Amino acid sequence: MRVLSGMRPTGKLHLGHYFGVIKNWLELQERHETFYMIADWHALTTGYKNTDQIEENIKQVMIDWIALGLDPKKSLLFIQSKVKEELELFLIFSMITPKSWLEWNPTYKDMKLNLLRISDLELSFKGGIRDLVKEFLAKIPYRIEDFEALEELVLDALSETFIRAVFDGILEPEILSRLNVSKRDFYDTDTYGFLGYPVLQAVDILIYKAEAVPVGEDQLPHIELSREIARRFNQLYGEVFPEPKALLTETPRLLGIDGRKMSKSYNNAIFFGDEKEEVRQKVMKFYTDPQKLRKGDPGRPHICPVFSYHKLFTEEEQVKQIEADCMSGALGCVDCKKIMFEGLERFLEPIREKRQEVAKTIGDIQEVFEEGSKKAREIARQTLEEVRERMKL
Repeated sequence: MRVLSGMRPTGKLHLGHYFGVIKNWLELQERHETFYMIADWHALTTGYKNTDQIEENIKQVMIDWIALGLDPKKSLLFIQSKVKEELELFLIFSMITPKSWLEWNPTYKDMKLNLLRISDLELSFKGGIRDLVKEFLAKIPYRIEDFEALEELVLDALSETFIRAVFDGILEPEILSRLNVSKRDFYDTDTYGFLGYPVLQAVDILIYKAEAVPVGEDQLPHIELSREIARRFNQLYGEVFPEPKALLTETPRLLGIDGRKMSKSYNNAIFFGDEKEEVRQKVMKFYTDPQKLRKGDPGRPHICPVFSYHKLFTEEEQVKQIEADCMSGALGCVDCKKIMFEGLERFLEPIREKRQEVAKTIGDIQEVFEEGSKKAREIARQTLEEVRERMKL
């Protein structure tokens, strides 16, 4: 089975990338034909103003991928922008993809609201008008086949209108001041590329005729959109594309040092490129159970980010003892962190050493990705020939 996945180049990888993505990729490359892509065009979706670091970020991703075990003898490793054929298929798919498919994509909407930090504002608008919308729909002189679906459609449209009115200054400007966002922030994300990036994702998958894509549950709408685009093309012009299926993967939610999801943007990540002392300092800053203020206080390991690391990096028998000692108050947070650091460092040290070796041969690694991109491009060319033939272009 041909499997494809990709990653935007945001710089050095951290533990969250490994447990959320790379670990699964390593397992897949042992059983399937795997294509792994550095998606540098996707980096422009939200970062089109700051392109200075993209080239360096690509190098760092290359180094980490190889250091973590992705094998060019087992997987096709390539760079998205090296395959220009993707752009031609992107244009074609853009012509046949209804705009409503993109506007209704929940991932698009969630990303936009989160980038602007206005998710709560949308919920507030919806909550305030829900009863009015129900009352209005009950009075319209038409039979409603699915009341709840229509209600959500109207609520979505109205809340989007209210949000646009806020940014256009039609509603009180104090709202923006409280949210610390501006009209420019809104229109910086309101681009054709941001709306259409799921179409480019569909191209990423379909141009290589991938049969499966490993995703988390939150990415399922993207795979369904790719299937819809494949079906629509095949119905209009004839069979070319397989309908890819989602390989739903369950991944541990690795927390950063502040207790939130690990992310470079939160400045809470532990990177594979971090030196040992950097890792130690980060571990000692880890958020712990807020009710355990001193060593003798009983702790709640099930809510403590440090304990979640013990379950990944500390010997199983020792984990049981740590849990018991934490709950009884016999183990303080400082000592708990020191034990966790030892297990984490045992995991990181060989990867760090491998990473340093790989970085010395970056020219060879770039050549690997160059060759991979050539192979990917040849497959893309063949697919486009079929597309043009079917469309009589």
